[in-house]
Amino acid sequence: MRSRQRAFSAVMRLCVKCLRVGRRRRFRLAWRLQQLWRYGHLCLGSLLYNSFTNSDVVLDSLFEPIYWLVDHVTRWFGVTYPPGWICWHLAYGHWNLLMILFHYYMAITTPPGHPPQAKSNTVAVSICRKCISPKPARAHHCSICNRCVLKMDHHCPWLNNCVGHYNHRYFFSFCLFMTMGCVYCGISSWDIFREAYAAIQRLKLLEKETLQVAANQTYYQTPPPTFSFRQRAFHKSIVYLWVLCSSVALALGALTLWHAALITRGETSIERHINNKERQRLQKKGRVFRNPYSYGTWANWKVFLGVDTHRHWLTRVLLPSTHLPHGTGLSWDHPPCVTEPRTPLLAI
Repeated sequence: MRSRQRAFSAVMRLCVKCLRVGRRRRFRLAWRLQQLWRYGHLCLGSLLYNSFTNSDVVLDSLFEPIYWLVDHVTRWFGVTYPPGWICWHLAYGHWNLLMILFHYYMAITTPPGHPPQAKSNTVAVSICRKCISPKPARAHHCSICNRCVLKMDHHCPWLNNCVGHYNHRYFFSFCLFMTMGCVYCGISSWDIFREAYAAIQRLKLLEKETLQVAANQTYYQTPPPTFSFRQRAFHKSIVYLWVLCSSVALALGALTLWHAALITRGETSIERHINNKERQRLQKKGRVFRNPYSYGTWANWKVFLGVDTHRHWLTRVLLPSTHLPHGTGLSWDHPPCVTEPRTPLLAI
């Protein structure tokens, strides 16, 4: 009996010791956390303490990033620019960029249109020698795509796509708005370009003078460069971008004018060569050639852009639009926007 009581008392004493040890450990952990909190609070207070600090100073410090952003944004636009000029830059620049991206995306993703391979009631003017299938009016075979394309103009490597009946408007609009964007960038950045070019000329002159001075001095007496690498790269980038925009504006502008002349005459690049040969052939016989797909200068533009009403000049020309062109590319009926009827003829 006594042995049982001793064993029971020993177990109870062991439990009491375990409880005391657990309490001590929890107390030590809480005490350490409290000491760390006090130490961190003291360090933060010592770093931020200032006898002149008050609520106004704290508020100004919180708004300092906003002040920095406003100062740099106004510096980008120019300090002397009026609010109207800034609004014009924001509106026109974003509109032009939107039109470029939209028409480029549509030009590369929209199929130009292909004649049906299966037998159908499509009116054909000839048989393609490579496809061995009926070829509708104004359709031509593309050797790169290895298919016939409806109203084919050319195969554009920059689009990786043929320019045909369904994406001809997207291609021309992209060229037009891209040219307008390059001209806009060139004109609006003319002052920045002149300053950067003048800075580069001053840099070359100072480097030349520095080399002449350093030739008569030791290595340790050579003065440091006047312009940093960042300043040189900035000025050269401005000059490079301006020259690039001007070059693209000239090259792409010439291409846009060429296609605008073709649209005015109601023909494509391929039909231009075919019509010239036919015009010369008929001229020798004393006859006059007439393009069966030309409805006049103004009507040709309305047919190409898909303008049927006055409202379409805004919704289909000045704003992004995915409307389909007139006709299916398989047959060429009289467009609804043309008032003067023409005698329907087959394509050459």
